[in-house]
Amino acid sequence: MLLAVVMPATATHQADAAKNSGTRLLLIDDDRALCRLIRDYLEPLGYEVTAAHNGPDGLERGLHETWSAVIIDVMLPGMNGFEVLKHLRAKSNVPVLMLTARGDEADRIAGLEVGADDYLPKTFSTRELLARLRAVTRRASPAAARPDEKAEAEIVVGPLRLNPGTRRAVAGDKLLDLTALEFDLLACLARSRGRVKSREELVEAVAERNYDVYDRSVDVHIWSLRKKLGDDPKRPRFIRTFRSVGYMLINPDLE
Repeated sequence: MLLAVVMPATATHQADAAKNSGTRLLLIDDDRALCRLIRDYLEPLGYEVTAAHNGPDGLERGLHETWSAVIIDVMLPGMNGFEVLKHLRAKSNVPVLMLTARGDEADRIAGLEVGADDYLPKTFSTRELLARLRAVTRRASPAAARPDEKAEAEIVVGPLRLNPGTRRAVAGDKLLDLTALEFDLLACLARSRGRVKSREELVEAVAERNYDVYDRSVDVHIWSLRKKLGDDPKRPRFIRTFRSVGYMLINPDLE
């Protein structure tokens, strides 16, 4: 259910519509009423919203058209949301928000493990929806990088090299295929290399939302990063865990 559908003031409305023009959103959900509510809220803000109401149709459109972001419900007819995301991720790094039952941590973790960038509880406010969309689409666009990121020099930690301007990450001679959020998470750790970053700090820095003590999303993204880095969590070369505290990026050449 979408809560608090309140249209913005006219000036803000016009500014947002101009800024979001050309932003294409695919919504895969069999709840047609919810889809209409989301479309009615976002289209006046400049978003182009297309809905698919079952898994196979949503996947077909997700793979063969260009989208700024995709929202996928977990429970879908024909193919569940996790399967849709799995097939989508095999060919695309498009930002993905998963819709989950409120408080259902298992669904949230499963979605993040498959490759979702973030999640929304099934009962969410328009403000939260808009904030999450802005965050994931901004991270995914190099052109939308902050001026300080565009000018920032390459970050080098041993064999790891990150270019914030182009959002390119390389470990040794291997180009890392990272999602937008994974890149931001790795860059945040790299900028603080040798220092522990708490989960609270990481969530606020890369997901742009408040930390929930029951939120394991950072742990799942760290797991994915380690997998792509070829890092053994028992004997980490890059990312070291500090139990109940957070994570630290280390230089393997100095260990």
